Amino acid sequence: MTARSVRTGDSAGPAADADDLDVEEALALVREDNGTAHPGGHRPPAPPPQGSGPAARPDAHHRATPWPEARATAARAARAVTRGARRAPVSVRLDDALGLTLAAPLDALTDLPSFDTSAMDGWVVAGPGPWAVRDEGVLAGHAEPAALTDGEAARIATGARVPPDTTAVLRSEHGQTDEKGRLHATRAVVPGQDIRPRGQECRSGDQLLPPGTLVTPAVLGLAAAAGYDTLTAVPRPRVDVLVLGDELLTEGTPRDGLIRDALGPMLPPWLRALGAEVTAVRRLGDSADALHKAVTKSQADVIVTTGGTAAGPVDHVHPILHRIGAELLVDGVKVRPGHPMLLARTKENQHLVGLPGNPLAAVSGLLTLAEPLLRTLAARPAPEPYTLPLRDEAHGHPYDTRLVPVVLRGDSAVPLHYNGPAMLRGIAAADALAVVPPGGARPGQEAELLDLPWAAAGIGVCFT
Repeated sequence: MTARSVRTGDSAGPAADADDLDVEEALALVREDNGTAHPGGHRPPAPPPQGSGPAARPDAHHRATPWPEARATAARAARAVTRGARRAPVSVRLDDALGLTLAAPLDALTDLPSFDTSAMDGWVVAGPGPWAVRDEGVLAGHAEPAALTDGEAARIATGARVPPDTTAVLRSEHGQTDEKGRLHATRAVVPGQDIRPRGQECRSGDQLLPPGTLVTPAVLGLAAAAGYDTLTAVPRPRVDVLVLGDELLTEGTPRDGLIRDALGPMLPPWLRALGAEVTAVRRLGDSADALHKAVTKSQADVIVTTGGTAAGPVDHVHPILHRIGAELLVDGVKVRPGHPMLLARTKENQHLVGLPGNPLAAVSGLLTLAEPLLRTLAARPAPEPYTLPLRDEAHGHPYDTRLVPVVLRGDSAVPLHYNGPAMLRGIAAADALAVVPPGGARPGQEAELLDLPWAAAGIGVCFT
């Protein structure tokens, strides 16, 4: 995988514009008191059509939302949640804060360093040499040593506290002792050399990082050095995953018309990589009653369902949403795979993302609707859009956007095979998804890329 060599500020279209203020708005709103509900309340969708298949919903494609607009709608929906129901910041121990977003400034609790320290192993010296060397050296982690007098030196370790009246630190390789045990410098000694003075990095009260900063391993290290045991952060959005389908097996090989459930194992870690806390994974089969109960009883911020979003005889998601008076925000997206995905507001502070049942189609729905929704709820910064030229042709859909798994090679993206809606072989080897416009893309044509979390951040970081 290569570094992002080509970036553009307009490749994402309307979605990029809608994401510009995600972090700032979410952080401002997370600190507000409770506000009023989203204007207009809930608007029930039209009753679902009877029957199944294309004939039952002849205008399904006409009503579908363009792909960039669908992503922007998901981000706006998350901002509406924070306006209507306050999501209070939480205090989180450093061990649990990786991947969260700071909800308050990280201000220095002390000077860094908090005392003058040695930057090198060697000797502390006072005045001009040669120097008489003390028998007792100075080690890190000990109380302030006795002051030096002119003509005196002492062994010192890196990070140890420098004695009062020290002129400089003489590195081990720049000094030698004679037969009388006196220390001589082999290079000129400059006052203050190799001493890290108190407050060199910051003074107590300095702002080290602003609100909206993503907590990375380096941020954890800085917070610990500055004296923090906990951080004030935006809470992770809670997600319930509801896996639908009577045909799914949870172990063994496919048999007797049954297939393995790929989404149950795949979605929870992927959702955690997007900043969510997965609170439940429930396998409900194709029971409308079980789905209704699970949706209405859920206390999660987001419900993610798999399958059941079309208009077949056991596709219960639309009827359940209509039954509970949910507001359908996105009903189908002009993207392949994953066209029958949906986004609904089920409560003032809760949304449902309906993913198609085919695995790669579900990934498409995850990145189209769940990613901007969860990112905005978590106040994470929007990824910077970027493009790379495609090494090979990428076949497109006549009038829909297409998401194609690619690997990054040098300064180009190589489309992968095995990219059908039910296939995971391509995405399992991919670094990113290329956004292919209607009609396809020729070799050398620039394509917007959507990074996969583990390709950008590493397995150990993104799934924490």
